[in-house]
Amino acid sequence: MKKNNVALTPPLGWNSWDCYGPAVNEEQLLGNAKYMAENLKEYGWEYVVCDIQWSEPTAGSKGWEYIPYAHLTLDEYGRQIPALNRFPSSAGGKGFAPIAEQIHDMGLKFGIHIMRGVPRLAVHQQLPVYGTNTSCDKIASKNSMCRWNTDMYGVAYHKEGAQEYYNSIFKLYAAWGVDFVKVDDICNTNLYPKTPYRAEKEVEMIRKAIENCGRDMVLSLSPGPAVIEKAWHLRKYANMWRITDDFWDNWELLKAMFERCEVWQRQVSEGCWPDCDMLPIGKIRVTIDGKGEYTRFTRDEQITMMTLWSIFRSPLIMGGEMRENDDFTLSLMTNSELMRMNKHSRGAEQLWRDDDSAAWKSFDEDGSMYVALFNLSDCASALSVSLSDLDLEGIYTVRDIWAGGDIGTTDIEVRGEVPAHGAVLFKLTK
Repeated sequence: MKKNNVALTPPLGWNSWDCYGPAVNEEQLLGNAKYMAENLKEYGWEYVVCDIQWSEPTAGSKGWEYIPYAHLTLDEYGRQIPALNRFPSSAGGKGFAPIAEQIHDMGLKFGIHIMRGVPRLAVHQQLPVYGTNTSCDKIASKNSMCRWNTDMYGVAYHKEGAQEYYNSIFKLYAAWGVDFVKVDDICNTNLYPKTPYRAEKEVEMIRKAIENCGRDMVLSLSPGPAVIEKAWHLRKYANMWRITDDFWDNWELLKAMFERCEVWQRQVSEGCWPDCDMLPIGKIRVTIDGKGEYTRFTRDEQITMMTLWSIFRSPLIMGGEMRENDDFTLSLMTNSELMRMNKHSRGAEQLWRDDDSAAWKSFDEDGSMYVALFNLSDCASALSVSLSDLDLEGIYTVRDIWAGGDIGTTDIEVRGEVPAHGAVLFKLTK
C-alpha cells in the first residue's frame, strides 16, 4: 500500500501536550499558531497539533490526570467531536473545521491527536457505525485496552464494520481539514509487554482509512519505544513513529536517547521518520491557572538535544507555550543552518558512543559533511575526531553551526571545547 506524498522531510511543528496536557483550548491553539506564523514559518515550522482529550469537557479539572471513564463528546455515530466549552467555534456541528481554516489561512497545517480504537461510551450506547448496518459494540475488542487511559476499546480488525469505522472518522477529519494525525496507544501497546506491537492491524486499517479519505495526512504513531523488528511494517504504513516513551526534560532520558538513535539510524528515509518525541523547551507543564515552568534542561543540554534530533533527522515538534519563548528558546528554533541539516542532510551515522562522549556525522546535499561532538560527562572536555576517521582527505573549511561562523581550516582533525552535557556542531566544506 502506498503512502501519501507527505512528510518527505521531517515534520516541524508544535504540539500542545508538554505545555497544556489534556486541557488545551481554542485560544491557546490559535495563539500558538499565530506565533508560529509570525516567527517560525520561514524556517520550516508548519504543523499545529491539538493533543489528547479534545472531546472531553472536563479535561484539566484534575490537573494533568486523566479522568477515568470520562464522558466524551460524541456524534450520533460514536465519533469524537470537540468539546464545545473548550472549542466554541465547533458549534453547529462544525467540528475543528473553523480552527483548521484559520490555521490554513496563516499558511500552516493543522493536526489532532486520537487514541486508537472506538470510544467506550459509543460501545456501551451501541451507537451505529456510519454507513453500515452494524454498531460500535459489535466492532469493539474489549480485551484490547490502554494501560493509562480508559477512553477506548480497540477495534477488532476482522469484524464487519471495523474498517468502516476507521473510514468514517478519517472522512470526518478530512472534512475538517486535518493534515496530521497522531495516533496513541498503538506504536507500543504497553499494557501487553510480551506483544508490544499487537495493534499492527489497526495501523493497517488507519493507513487504509487515510488513503480512502481524500485528503493527505501525516500519520504519527505513539507512544514508544517502537519495536525495531517491526521497522519494515512501520516504514510501510506510518510517516513517524516514536522510538521512546514520553520524553521530558531530564538529562538521563536525553542521554539514553543516543542509544535509541543508534538503533534506528538506518531506518531514516523520505517519508519515514523515527521520532525522538517532542522538544520540552520553553515554558512547559502549564496548569489550569496559567502557571508553568521553564524547561529543566540547561542551555547546553538543550543544544545537545537539538543537535542530536537534527543530525539524526527526527521530526522537530516543539512542546512549550511558544508565546512565552525567551530569546534563547527562539534561537534554538530559528537556526537556519540547523534546520537545513534536519531537512536536507543524509546518511546520518554514529561514529562512536561511550559513557563520556558520542559523535555523529552526516552529509549535506552540497557534499559537505556535518560533524557533531557530544560531551555526555559531567565535566567540560576537549573532543576531537580526525579527518581520516571521517574518511576525508585534503583541506576543509570548518564552520561552527551554533556560533554561526567559520573558524578556520584543517587537514588533520576537528576539535571542540565542549561543556558538560553540551555539544558542538561543525560543517566541513572542501
